[in-house]
Amino acid sequence: MQQRSISLLALAVCFASVSTHAQSSSAPAAPEEQKAATVAAPAKNDYSKPETWLCRGGSGDACTVDLSTTVIAADGKLTRESWSADPKPPVDCFYVYPTVSTEPSGNSDMNAGPAEKAVVRIQFARFASVCRPFAPIYRQVTLTALRAAATGNPIRVDRALAYNDVLEAWNYYLAHDNQGRGVILIGHSQGANVLANLIKQEIDGKPVQSRIISAMLIGSNVAVPEGKDVGGAFQQMPLCRATTQTGCVITYVSFRANVLPPANSRFGRVRGEHMMAGCTNPAALGGGSGELHAYLTTRGGIVDVGLGEVKPWVTPPQPIETPFVSVPGMLTSECVFDKNGSYLAVTVHGDPAGPRASDIPGDVVVNGNVLTDWGLHLIDMPEAMGNLIDIARQQSKTYLASGWTKAK
Repeated sequence: MQQRSISLLALAVCFASVSTHAQSSSAPAAPEEQKAATVAAPAKNDYSKPETWLCRGGSGDACTVDLSTTVIAADGKLTRESWSADPKPPVDCFYVYPTVSTEPSGNSDMNAGPAEKAVVRIQFARFASVCRPFAPIYRQVTLTALRAAATGNPIRVDRALAYNDVLEAWNYYLAHDNQGRGVILIGHSQGANVLANLIKQEIDGKPVQSRIISAMLIGSNVAVPEGKDVGGAFQQMPLCRATTQTGCVITYVSFRANVLPPANSRFGRVRGEHMMAGCTNPAALGGGSGELHAYLTTRGGIVDVGLGEVKPWVTPPQPIETPFVSVPGMLTSECVFDKNGSYLAVTVHGDPAGPRASDIPGDVVVNGNVLTDWGLHLIDMPEAMGNLIDIARQQSKTYLASGWTKAK
């Protein structure tokens, strides 16, 4: 495997699934948190202000970025692929980003920095070719808090704050921007967990569910009964099994096919007797194996900082000036259900003797060691971005053809 020394920002994305319920639920605060809350309850955000959104409709914001791509063929040939947003998309997308904040407090503030903007570019901006993009800033649980908890020295965290911010943003969006349009929910890791709670509390089985084209809850464990597609995390929203199916959930956690999830993996398993983590293969929703259409950052990581030396994508090295690369024919995936859990097994079809790089980055590497329990969490979305865009486009067409227009 290619080993990369990842930055704190990249590692932050990984830590988002630690204590999932604590991050995304409205669970009671610890006694010391309750005491602090009586002193200074956090003020609500005003989502009518442009500065509370990373993306709001896609004009002049974090979603208006260069997404050009260099397509690298197996023979080493480079081709430039341009990209443009749909000027009049018929549906919307509402995105909640993963843990990227390195602020020293337990919860982040509402100032969007380079990390928030970078992850939007990598995980969400490309959806603007299908939908109007909306991405609120929220006071998420920070990397600092998650690392502190993992090392046994927890700091004070308002565990409901992240969820309540997203709830406020969602309600504002529905009241002022949605206008009856269909919407795709998209989130990764902590963002997916927050959205899962939003669906459970505010959408599942309620009238607004009719506006949900699909929910892409990537890099999180969505519980379903063994052998079934609905009835666990959600009572009315099943897993998606076809690109023409709407009102459903796309979810998976990814691992290399030749590196199985170890016993200590936090992904691919859920609590509860006869329950399992759902897995929907974005390359073949109906089952079996399919080719992943990846859009990886040129420097290889979830964010383009602190990665150190990056191996060339082609040999002999050629300059790649686009922010993204695509490697057709290199990756396939299949949902696997075994004693190790439920996960998306990603196979890399590299040719060590060929001119194109024979492997991709994406592992979590600390001090030169690959943390196999994290799998390919860092690239859960980039590895399948083209597939997710295609699914969003087809589901939107199906949704609109069914008669659910903004008039309703």
